[in-house]
Amino acid sequence: MGILEGKNILVTGVTMNTSIAFRVAELAQAEGANVVVSNFGRAMGLTRRVVKKLDPVPPVLELNATDAEQLAALADQLREAGFDRLDGIVHAIAYANPETALGGNFMTTEWEDVATALHTSAYSLVSLVRACKPLMTGPGSVVGLTFDGSVAWPTYDWMGVAKAALEGASRYMARYVGPDGIRTNMVSAGPIDTLAKKAIPGGSEFNDVWATRAPLGWDPTDATATAKAVVALLSDWFPMTTGEVIHVDGGLHATGA
Repeated sequence: MGILEGKNILVTGVTMNTSIAFRVAELAQAEGANVVVSNFGRAMGLTRRVVKKLDPVPPVLELNATDAEQLAALADQLREAGFDRLDGIVHAIAYANPETALGGNFMTTEWEDVATALHTSAYSLVSLVRACKPLMTGPGSVVGLTFDGSVAWPTYDWMGVAKAALEGASRYMARYVGPDGIRTNMVSAGPIDTLAKKAIPGGSEFNDVWATRAPLGWDPTDATATAKAVVALLSDWFPMTTGEVIHVDGGLHATGA
C-alpha cells in the first residue's frame, strides 16, 4: 500500500515528461493516488500526449488558473471526471514574459507584465484552492513549487518577486484554510531542466552554480527528489506541517555566497 493510497490528487501544469509536475503525477500514481491533471491553451496537446506515458492514463482538464469562468466551472469538471472529492492539489503554474520581465530587465518592466507574472504565478494558488474548496471536505494538502523567493537571483527578476509572493500567499492561506484541515506548503527545488527553465534568459547558468555549491550535489535532469518531497507532503506523513517551505536543492540554500 502506497502513502497516497485512495487519495484523489489534482496536478496542474503537466506539459512535458521533463516537467516536475509530470514526475509528481507519476510518483503519486505509484503511491496509490487517483490523479487528474490540467493545462490549457496550446499546451493541452502536449499534455494529452505525455500523459499516455502514465498508467493508468489520467483525465486531462483544461484550466487557465487566471480565468474566472474556468475556475468557477472547475469543481463541476472534476466531478464529471469522476472526482467527487479532492485530497490534494499540486500548484505547478508560473509565467513571466521572458523578453520583458526576465533576463535583467527588472527596472524597465511595465506594470502590465508584472501583473501577469504575479497573477499567474502567485495569486493563482489562492484562486485554484478557492475553486477546489467545495471538493476538499476532509483533511487535505496543497503543495506548490517555488524557486527560493528569499533571495534575488540573477536574470530571474519579476519571476523571483512572483515566487516570493507565492511563498507568502501559501503562508497566509495556511492561516485561513488550516481550520478546515487543509495544509499548504511549498517545495523549493534546485534548477531542473524543464521547458519553463529553458525560457529563462541565462537560466542554464544556474546549473553551474549548483554544480559547484550544492553540498549533496545536484542533477538538473532528474526531478525525482523534488517530486518525492511533493508526494510526501501530499501524504498523511506531515499531518502538522503547514505554511512551510521545504528546500530540495542539494543543500545549496544553506551555503554562503
